[in-house]
Amino acid sequence: MYSLSFGFGVDQIVRGQVKLPAGRFGLLTNDAVTTAADSHTSSREALLQSGVRLTRLFSPEHGIAAAAADGASVPDGVDPMTNLEVVSLYGERMRPERAMLDDLDGVLIDLPDVGARFYTFIWSMSHMLEACGDAGTPVWVLDRPNPIGGDLAMSEGPLLDVESCASYLGRYAMPIRHSLTLGELARLWNFEQQLNVDLHVVPAAGWNRADHQPATGAPFVSTSPSMRCYSSALFYPGVCLFEATNISVGRGTEHPFQQFGAPWIDAAELCNEFASLGLAGVECEPVQFTPTMPPHEQQDCHGIRFNPVDPDRVRPVALGLMLLACAIKHSHGEFRWARYPTAANPAGDRHFELLVGRTDVAELLEGGPQNIASAVQSLTAAPDWRQRALPHLVYPETA
Repeated sequence: MYSLSFGFGVDQIVRGQVKLPAGRFGLLTNDAVTTAADSHTSSREALLQSGVRLTRLFSPEHGIAAAAADGASVPDGVDPMTNLEVVSLYGERMRPERAMLDDLDGVLIDLPDVGARFYTFIWSMSHMLEACGDAGTPVWVLDRPNPIGGDLAMSEGPLLDVESCASYLGRYAMPIRHSLTLGELARLWNFEQQLNVDLHVVPAAGWNRADHQPATGAPFVSTSPSMRCYSSALFYPGVCLFEATNISVGRGTEHPFQQFGAPWIDAAELCNEFASLGLAGVECEPVQFTPTMPPHEQQDCHGIRFNPVDPDRVRPVALGLMLLACAIKHSHGEFRWARYPTAANPAGDRHFELLVGRTDVAELLEGGPQNIASAVQSLTAAPDWRQRALPHLVYPETA
């Protein structure tokens, strides 16, 4: 049940609890960004109605409608809701040009996130922050809770090796599951990367770091075509690793990122191996599904589907890595690493390395699941991440 004490950063402005200065603003956003009380009222519509003078919109991957295909180049356009110019930051450019900022008095950033390093909206924010730092343009991040929680003890590496694996799936050294909000990431990056941004974070109200999305009472709004619900977001930091293989992650089904499979997988065998791993907070069941998107489009796939019985204990990255090792073992020689072409990586090369953030993980997983638990425990450690993040938290840790 939605509580009136809860609100996103945009709600703080709409309610008059936070005042923006007068002037012309750009807004980096999409249709997945709504007010807390009404999932049908877009952030930009609410801001305009409250008197904020928006003059230009910027959109991340999937476009202003949050509906373009994964990785597809998105052109500039005009927003049908507001008739404002929309500058795409996932197409011919990833960073706004200086002329697009010079006539603005500030930039607002209001984007959803799902708590994973390789969900590209945060990197659109990083490019905007860098550009605004160079241009001397102030930035306000209208913050939102991390839907899979802000408990820093649940952060999961590997930490990105920037020298070997920097890309649009990760530009700065951070773990896969970061347990921060966009506002906190912006504060951290502004400090560590010395971006020199005049940065302001408008916090969400009524959120505790331990809360996952269902605890807020606000509806989950699909953030991109295959991110349809909270459970998809919870498992995404681990199951998305299968995107770099010839195994379907459930895109084109009713349960993307909550299941994976391929025509050649023995679902019962894999499910039994999963159960033997004793992973906390999650159960699985063997399933058959027919995806409408590659890989294995319109083919019957066999695999497993996850059920979060205790979401607070689920460690999705560890789950994904362990299951990759198991899937390779039980592939009967059919498993392959795969390219994944996108506008940011047209050839699609090294997709697994760029997702996981290191160059040595694939070989380890191919070695089989022997002692995989201890290997994954080491891989998913996020050394010093909590210490780095603590000075930049917007929402305090609770005892």
